[in-house]
Amino acid sequence: MSGLRILAIAPTGFFADYGCHVRIRGQLSALAARGHTIQLVTYPAGREVAGLRTARPPWWPRARPIAVGSSWPKVALDAVLAPTALAAALRFPGGRPQVIHAYLHEGALIGWALAQVLRGLSQGPVPVVFDFQGSLTAEMLDHRFLRPDAPALPLLQRLERFIDQRPAALLASSGHAARLLAERYGVPAERIHTLYDSVDPGLFRPREELAEAQAAALRQRLGLPEGRPVVAYLGLLAPYQGTELLLQALRELADEPATPHGLVMGFPDVERYRRLAAALGLAGRVTFTGAVAYEEAPALLGLGDVAVAPKLSATEGSGKLLTYMAAGLPVAAFDTPVHREYLGELGYYAVPGDARSLAAAIRAALGNPVEAGERGRALRRRVEGCFTWERAAEQIEGVYEGVR
Repeated sequence: MSGLRILAIAPTGFFADYGCHVRIRGQLSALAARGHTIQLVTYPAGREVAGLRTARPPWWPRARPIAVGSSWPKVALDAVLAPTALAAALRFPGGRPQVIHAYLHEGALIGWALAQVLRGLSQGPVPVVFDFQGSLTAEMLDHRFLRPDAPALPLLQRLERFIDQRPAALLASSGHAARLLAERYGVPAERIHTLYDSVDPGLFRPREELAEAQAAALRQRLGLPEGRPVVAYLGLLAPYQGTELLLQALRELADEPATPHGLVMGFPDVERYRRLAAALGLAGRVTFTGAVAYEEAPALLGLGDVAVAPKLSATEGSGKLLTYMAAGLPVAAFDTPVHREYLGELGYYAVPGDARSLAAAIRAALGNPVEAGERGRALRRRVEGCFTWERAAEQIEGVYEGVR
């Protein structure tokens, strides 16, 4: 299709090195490479990405971090993001935007309001496409921003339903999320399109294709012990991500002859989890790297023998699986609908929320390296056939065609 003018709204501190941001970056970069003009409106925090032009509210200090997940400062940021988005729409090079591509529920609400303003200014209808990555209220509960008995929860659930029903089309990050939109939030099925997370298999590659000297240098820098298998995790550190359960699973494996070493890559609250690991008797058996730059992640994943996905959220996607799969790693994961959609029958599955079961899944992967290697290679082929950003961009273009 011919190039479109796309105004993207992402109420988050883009770019930071975790899943939601990787999805935004991958989609918009792929669309830009296909000839579309992209203007991204996002929070002031975060770093620039080559090839993506951003507009940000000016008053928040760029060096000041923005917490991951729900928080009160984000409400204030959303209030100033809306006029920033309007200004970007009115100054869009070449004319008004032809599509508003909104991320997260706050972005979808801002995008819907902006579309009404543009229509009122006699600039014609602008369809809103909402990239749905999970339930708003479920995320608030996952992040412990709200308690299940909070008086505001029913009101927020009604607001969530209202937001979900406004866009011309919704891109659900999994089949499970697509069913949630239709069954719980009453979105007409014809508006819902399943668009899985994706990955660049040219960037994330099997470790046998990475330079041995680089891998050896990384192992030495991180202090990884020789002769021990490495269990790798890459992502946010949080209860709903299963970080405590991962450490408990490593504790279950700590007394075995070939004790695996944990390589935990991510943020926030690194010191908190380092203290928890020490309390579990895992001092010297787990390496915490802190935040990992997206560009450095492939080499670090190449140090792993098995990757682990202990995420507990029932509504969000799990994009980290794609990086594991592209790296050709066998994956131990909790048996959730989203994980099944990506891994199929190739995962080593554990009972959700059960640390001993997760340890057993890791043990099964490490205990049969031939089978684990075959599964890892099959997961790599699955990525190449189904989960690339180029393929995602083609699907998004089809959705744009349908709403214009």
